[in-house]
Amino acid sequence: MSSEPMDTATTKNILETIHMIEDERLDIRTVTMGISLLDCIDSDGEVARRKIYDRITTRARDLVQTCQGIETELGIPIINKRITVTPISLIAAASGEHDYVPFARTLDAAAKEVGVDFLGGFTALVDKGRTHSDKVLVDSIPQALAETDYVCSSVNIGSSRAGINMSAVADMGRAIKRSAELTADAGGLGAAKLVVFANAVGDNPFMAGGFHGVGEADCCVSVGVSGPGVIARALKKVPGGSFGTVAETIKKAAFKVTRMGQLVGTMAAARLGVPFGIVDLSLAPTPAVGDSVARILEEMGLERVGTHGTTAALFLLNDAVKKGGMMACSHVGGLSGSFIPVSEDIGMIEAAGLGAISLDKLEAMTAICSVGLDMIALPGSTSAETLSAIIADEAAIGVMNHKTTAVRLIPVPGKEVGEEAEFGGLLGRAPIMATSRFGSDEFIARGGHIPAPIHAFRN
Repeated sequence: MSSEPMDTATTKNILETIHMIEDERLDIRTVTMGISLLDCIDSDGEVARRKIYDRITTRARDLVQTCQGIETELGIPIINKRITVTPISLIAAASGEHDYVPFARTLDAAAKEVGVDFLGGFTALVDKGRTHSDKVLVDSIPQALAETDYVCSSVNIGSSRAGINMSAVADMGRAIKRSAELTADAGGLGAAKLVVFANAVGDNPFMAGGFHGVGEADCCVSVGVSGPGVIARALKKVPGGSFGTVAETIKKAAFKVTRMGQLVGTMAAARLGVPFGIVDLSLAPTPAVGDSVARILEEMGLERVGTHGTTAALFLLNDAVKKGGMMACSHVGGLSGSFIPVSEDIGMIEAAGLGAISLDKLEAMTAICSVGLDMIALPGSTSAETLSAIIADEAAIGVMNHKTTAVRLIPVPGKEVGEEAEFGGLLGRAPIMATSRFGSDEFIARGGHIPAPIHAFRN
């Protein structure tokens, strides 16, 4: 039995892909199954939780095995297999219960049963106002994250249409502080599983902020790509090139990375018998050498990420990645902006340790990326009011600019500026960063709502 030889172009593409996987750390960061729990709502909390467990374990039964099969077939690593669910504040409301920790335990048990790495959706959407159920969920977050291993939580406190719910912002500062305190023996790890958003999106496959939006399909599969090493290596081939050359080089590399993401996503969806959702173009770094977004920016000519010019370099990177990704795949969504988590990016870790980058510079970079203050280790003595004020600043950037912004802040118990927190795995390590020595307590105590900007009403 004979077979036709592959043409030169096909052989070249295969060899390029192998090279990207072996030498440039190309991987699929996550394949995430989104599952609607709307039909699990019940006035009896026990019944609702049983429905939730059964639905997740039925829908996602073959998720991990399917992804492992694709890994073997294509030879590309899929680092995480995850699940997102409908915000639990919506699902649990009918139960009338005053503590949602039991719902978190159910989600954790389901995640363990199907073998995924994380499950997101212990979530409330409170940008315009809060229901009783929203308040119960927010109050339950610290204990829920302390008692579970795989559950991730998120709260949307602002939007361009509604403004910023400053009362909720104050609550979230306290929730972060308490989450860190309850997991002090793990370096405040509970806070690392909690994201506070403005303009949150319902098709985000990344953790800890992923949840399955109410406008999504009953069940779908989405993909989050990686590939900082691919882009950094491509830029090494154009030393001294103009910014036009840099942009074109990034676009071409992003096209290849996104194509791989789309292929994995469509294969997984077909084999699981559910619709394909989106590819999230966000460049997701890790603490490993050669897998850093910061190194891409430094490859453009910055001595260290955080110096003057960093925001402009990040703007070029994000825009070029999106242009290349949009050409490769018509189903792009999620956050689709470079992640710059301090603890999860070796270049960011080094820059923070040297004092090259500060909270102020990271806040400025938020104008370009979706999660500008991500995995920020702060002194354990940081007050809840200061945490809330940092959240408010990030939300203001997102609300005014019609973009998603978010924070993951970790006030590490017992640590102060000059020390380092170790989280392990993909979460990495982070120097403890300084906050302002001046307080914001009276500002946060006002409560109420910061109104939406006038350009919110475009229709």
